Amino acid sequence: MFRFANPYYLILLIFIPFLIYYYQKYRIKKQATIRYSSFGIFKELGSQNKIFYRKLLDLSRILVIILCIIALARPQMGSSSEEINTEGVDIILTLDISGTMSSEDFKPKNRLGVAKEVIKNFIKGRENDRQGLVVFSSQSFTQCPLTLDYNLLLKLVDRVELGMIKDGTAIGMGIATSVNRLRDSNAKSKVIILLTDGRNNTGEIDPVTAANLAKTMGIKIYTIGVGKPEGGLFPVNDPFFGKRYVTVPNELDENILKQIAELTGGLYFRADSENKLFEIYKQIDKMEKTIIKRKEYKRYDELFRYFLIPAFAILAVELILGQTIFLKIP
Repeated sequence: MFRFANPYYLILLIFIPFLIYYYQKYRIKKQATIRYSSFGIFKELGSQNKIFYRKLLDLSRILVIILCIIALARPQMGSSSEEINTEGVDIILTLDISGTMSSEDFKPKNRLGVAKEVIKNFIKGRENDRQGLVVFSSQSFTQCPLTLDYNLLLKLVDRVELGMIKDGTAIGMGIATSVNRLRDSNAKSKVIILLTDGRNNTGEIDPVTAANLAKTMGIKIYTIGVGKPEGGLFPVNDPFFGKRYVTVPNELDENILKQIAELTGGLYFRADSENKLFEIYKQIDKMEKTIIKRKEYKRYDELFRYFLIPAFAILAVELILGQTIFLKIP
């Protein structure tokens, strides 16, 4: 980053063209004060080349003035560094991958496909926050621990598939695994975003117990229920008729999801379309903002010597040559 510490001195540069003009005018008007009957004796003293170089030498004084003006303006080259202190948010994205997430009421994709796209969009929109991914069905496991490596997290979201775990809906286990991932977090805010389309029907820990555990650790849980109220089209592979669809009724337990959110200071959302799901994650994103404190440090190195030293050198050369090789005879 280049700058002038005293840029107002550069205004003096506008007088340089006038200085050159008057200097040239002065040279034309200047006449010799001594007359000679013959210039023959001086023929060997100079040549057209020497006259040309003499003019250049005279103009070098203008260059010296320009360099001195630039030096007075104090050119500087700076570098800046930034110290960032963040009071971040640690977020665990808890995703249901039970069989009903294959329902295609969010066409053209099924519920899981839409959820993955929305979650990826949410991940990309965050900065300076650690995020992780927990998936659950009849059991739960950590697909990705808390990380700032969003590229890795996005790849692991892409790898989430139906059938990774035996079918079932263990919401309590999903919350418990997520709480365990946030247990040692020192973040100012710790958040779980739980997405499911069913009700808890298996697992060793019930959702309310897991939510109370989260509450004691200062973890907020946002719950999202997905699926249309009338249910969704569930794909079935029939050995005789091939792939066909049956309507599966909506088994979403909204009361439990609301209770989990209220216990931990979070909110419950209902998503019955892809657009609604996008809006829910955007709303959560706005509510859970990271506080970033920035301190900027700038350091400038003085460059005036790179102009002043050449100016003195040119002036010295001009004085030496002016008194020797290009000496004027009155």
